[in-house]
Amino acid sequence: MLRAWICLIVPFLLLPAAAQEKAGEPSSEKAQKSFKEAWEYLNQRKQQWALDSFKKADKQDGGHCTVCQKQMVKYGMDLGDWKTAELGAEELIASAKDDREIALAHYDLALVLMNEGLQKHKDEYLTRSHEECLKALPPSLKFPDAVLLDGRALAQLHQDDAARDRFEQFLKMKPEDDPNHQRVARYVTRPELARARMAPPFAVTTTDGKVIAMDDLEGKVVLLDFWATWCEPCREALPHIRNIAKKFQGQPLVILSVSLDADERKWKEFIGKNEMTWPQYRDGGFTGPVAKMFGVTAIPHTFTIDADGVLQEEHVGDASIEGKLKKLLARAREVPTPDKTSK
Repeated sequence: MLRAWICLIVPFLLLPAAAQEKAGEPSSEKAQKSFKEAWEYLNQRKQQWALDSFKKADKQDGGHCTVCQKQMVKYGMDLGDWKTAELGAEELIASAKDDREIALAHYDLALVLMNEGLQKHKDEYLTRSHEECLKALPPSLKFPDAVLLDGRALAQLHQDDAARDRFEQFLKMKPEDDPNHQRVARYVTRPELARARMAPPFAVTTTDGKVIAMDDLEGKVVLLDFWATWCEPCREALPHIRNIAKKFQGQPLVILSVSLDADERKWKEFIGKNEMTWPQYRDGGFTGPVAKMFGVTAIPHTFTIDADGVLQEEHVGDASIEGKLKKLLARAREVPTPDKTSK
C-alpha cells in the first residue's frame, strides 16, 4: 500500500475569517450561507466541495460575488474544472471597473486558458490565451506577468519570433535580480525551452553557505530529494541517495536534499551524524517555498532534471533512478558547459 512507503500530508493554509475581505462578498442571505459553507469546506480540506459552494454562492448572488469568482478561478485550475475556472474569470471581466481590474481579469482568463490548453494539448485554448493577454496589456499599464504569459503562449503556438519579442520586452521591464530574469533570458535564445516542462527557478542557500540557483545549473543534471528526519520511509531511502552521491561523484550531477524539518537543530545533527555530505537545504515544511513550487505533498519525493533544466522524472517513494541519471549525464557530457562569463 502507498501509506507504507511514503509520509503523506495535504496542507492547506486559510486566512482567519476576520481577515477575509468583505468587499466582493455575496449580499443575499442564501448566497451568504453557501459562501460560509465554502470556507468551512476549505478548512476541512474538501476543495471540490468548497469549489461547488463558491460557484453556488456566486450564482445565488446573481454573478456579483467577486470573492467567489476568484476562488472559482483558483480552485477550478487546481482541480482541472476548466468550465468553472473560465466562468469565474469571465464574470470578473464583466464586473471589472477600471483599467487595472480589467487587465487582471483578462490575465486570469489567459492563465486559465493557457493551463487548459497545455493539459488538453489543444492550440485553440493557447490562441485564446494569447488573445486575452493582448486585452490585459493596455498602453496605460505595465504588466510584466501578462507579457511573459503571452510570450509563453506564443512559444507554445510555435510563433518563436513573436515569443522572443515578448521575452525581450519582459527583460526590459524587470531588473536582473528578478527570479524570472535569467530564465526568460534563456527563452530569448532558445524559445523551445518555453515549451518544455521547466523546473521552477528556485534559489536556496545550503548549510555550507553556498547559493544554488536552478538557472545557474545549466549544463548539469540535478536530482532534488525532498525528505525529513521524522519520515521513516525517508530514513530508509537515505542509503540509496548516499550511494548515488558516491557513485556519480565527479560527474556533472548536483544532488540537493531539501528537508521539510521544522527543527533546525535536529536536522543539522541528523545530516552530520549520517554523513550527508552533498548539498543540504531546509525548507521548513510542506508549505516551504521550494516544496510549494514543486507541489510536494508526500515524501520521500525526488525530481530528476536534465542539463537544460527540464523536468524528466518524478517519483514518490524510493525508486530506481540510476539508469535515468546515466542517460542524462551522458547527454550532458556531449554538450559544452555554458560559459557564464560570456553572458
